[in-house]
Amino acid sequence: MDHLKNNTTPDCVKEASCVNISGMPIIRSAIKKVRKDKTRTKRNKERGAVLKALIKKARIQKTAATLKAVFSALDKAAKVKLIHPNKSARLKSRLSRLLPQTKTVTKSPKK
Repeated sequence: MDHLKNNTTPDCVKEASCVNISGMPIIRSAIKKVRKDKTRTKRNKERGAVLKALIKKARIQKTAATLKAVFSALDKAAKVKLIHPNKSARLKSRLSRLLPQTKTVTKSPKK
């Protein structure tokens, strides 16, 4: 406690000998979780890259077929929690506005 009186840092903090940090967990279930997390992270990055490429393709090629593929991919990504469902809806809305709209004429009913 002398370091509190003198306003100095203790020797173990200077040498970092009082802190024991290891990179790998000790508990078996935690080790398994680290393995699973690495696998899931890799899978999610691949899925995200594919989704991003599809969205870019849809912005360049503004056809109904590409939009259909992107909408399906966005729904699947939201289903597996890769992206938030609201983000999926927002992207679908923005992409659908890129398609040229066809005018539909509705006749008002006669009175």
